[in-house]
Amino acid sequence: MVELLNITDEMHDEFVMSHPSGDLLQLTSWAGSKELTGWYSRRIAVGRNGKVEGAALLLFKKVPKTFFTMCYASRGFVCDYKDKEVVRALLEAAKKIAADEKSYTIKIDPDIPAEGNEDTIEYLKSLGFKHHGLTDGMSKDVIQPRTTMVTDISVDDKLLLQSFERNNRTKVRNSLRAGTTVYKAAREELPDFVKLMKETGERDGFLTRDITYFESLYDNLNPEGHMELFMVKLMPEEALQALENDIAKVEKDIRKAEKIKDEQKKQNQLENLNKRMAKVQAQFEGMNEIQRTHPDGVLLSGALYAQAGHKSYYLYGASSNDFREFLPNHHMQWHMMQYAREHGAVTYDFGGVSVEPDKEDEHFGLWQFKKVWGTEVSDKIGEFDYVINRPLYTMAEVMFPLFQKSKMQLNRILKRR
Repeated sequence: MVELLNITDEMHDEFVMSHPSGDLLQLTSWAGSKELTGWYSRRIAVGRNGKVEGAALLLFKKVPKTFFTMCYASRGFVCDYKDKEVVRALLEAAKKIAADEKSYTIKIDPDIPAEGNEDTIEYLKSLGFKHHGLTDGMSKDVIQPRTTMVTDISVDDKLLLQSFERNNRTKVRNSLRAGTTVYKAAREELPDFVKLMKETGERDGFLTRDITYFESLYDNLNPEGHMELFMVKLMPEEALQALENDIAKVEKDIRKAEKIKDEQKKQNQLENLNKRMAKVQAQFEGMNEIQRTHPDGVLLSGALYAQAGHKSYYLYGASSNDFREFLPNHHMQWHMMQYAREHGAVTYDFGGVSVEPDKEDEHFGLWQFKKVWGTEVSDKIGEFDYVINRPLYTMAEVMFPLFQKSKMQLNRILKRR
């Protein structure tokens, strides 16, 4: 018989981290990071004979100017969805707490694959859940992306690198000898990361968050070992050595090309090599100047890395507009994958994508970036709502979004005029 259990935060987190459908967003420290933006949390756990077999972290946020809340188990419930008794028990427990908190709905978006879980979708619907469907990965109609890109990092370096697309393998190899270094940064360097994030947002056209958001994430997740800040710095001395090696290689290739008997082929190769030499020499001269002005190096990029048990996550990344030819982001991704594996992770999640979008789609660039890292699409079953207060649900989930969409469309029409 399945019963309600009273467990500690530590027991909850241990269960989440060890469970196949556990996720970073179900950790108690994640709930702590959300308090800054007005969320609060409660936990539930169920099991048999005192053993935990299902758990959920329920996040609550008040609906503005009302006494009502929304209840959201982000990437939850955490359980075996084939165990219908456990799923039903978790729902019943969630309903009681949601009633206490005056929630108009209970939202869940389990971290389980859509393929092979068609019966789970039907079972959740039979319990009264409304399924949002197998939406596009970057759909704005759901809270979390339904599809993410995940790399298997359980293999050794050779096989991991081999899993990358060919052009990306070359870039990673080049990045490792370009004169950059990746290091685990302290909290005091968060302002530097946020500065890089703003630079990235201006370049790529997206809004960035205030430093307090990143401080809240770090302060809640880092002490428990669930988050690290990594930074990439260009080291002039190392970069100069790498450039000297490049110059020596090009010189060798020029001498080899000069021996080609076919005159046209020789001229073509020499022309390309001379252009390459001019570029490398210009970089060498520029690096000498950087060594003079920044002998301790220049920050080029950074990332917030997270981990929950066997799963690791690339949460946020930022980079400078300068020295992009040194491929700091490639060095950073490679380093973080190695770090994740060394710390027990077997997967590395790059986050949400639209799968194979058209070239004109706004998310095409994101897909292009994430697909080259040996990733596979993690296609989840999607978001479900258990409606408690139907009138309020209709207003909050249907009428208001329609109003907002109509308002945006009207603004676009007026701007065109």
